[in-house]
Amino acid sequence: MTRVQTAADPDRVIAAARGWLGTPYHDQASLRGVGCDCLGLARGVWREVVGDEPFPIPPYSRDWGETGCREVLADGARRMMIEMPVADASPGALVLFRMRPGAIAKHVGILTASDRFIHAYERLGMIEEPLTQAWSRRIGFAFLFPAP
Repeated sequence: MTRVQTAADPDRVIAAARGWLGTPYHDQASLRGVGCDCLGLARGVWREVVGDEPFPIPPYSRDWGETGCREVLADGARRMMIEMPVADASPGALVLFRMRPGAIAKHVGILTASDRFIHAYERLGMIEEPLTQAWSRRIGFAFLFPAP
């Protein structure tokens, strides 16, 4: 039997994500106002919107050009989120980016509008910016946060 999940309220997801704006960039961290990376944003929004994280996140490489046959980040998201077609991604969706052709998805953002998203930028920390064509063409996967 397939379990049907209900998606979290997108306005709540966006509000939670915006609460992280201005948090400095820090690799593999997830502390609002102190430091986080892109996955740290997703983890922090999960904790605020859904609840406790369901499993510990192992250390991961910062290599945006990493290649391989396994989409580790997407596989992890599938274990706990609601996957949707990229073309259907809407505000509140978590999107995974492939930063180079042939690379696996290694960057995460949260859509705040059809043309804007929040993500971690190494020199600027957590920012909200336009979802330009350059960004949107890199989206490889889209997921919704489940309702608690």
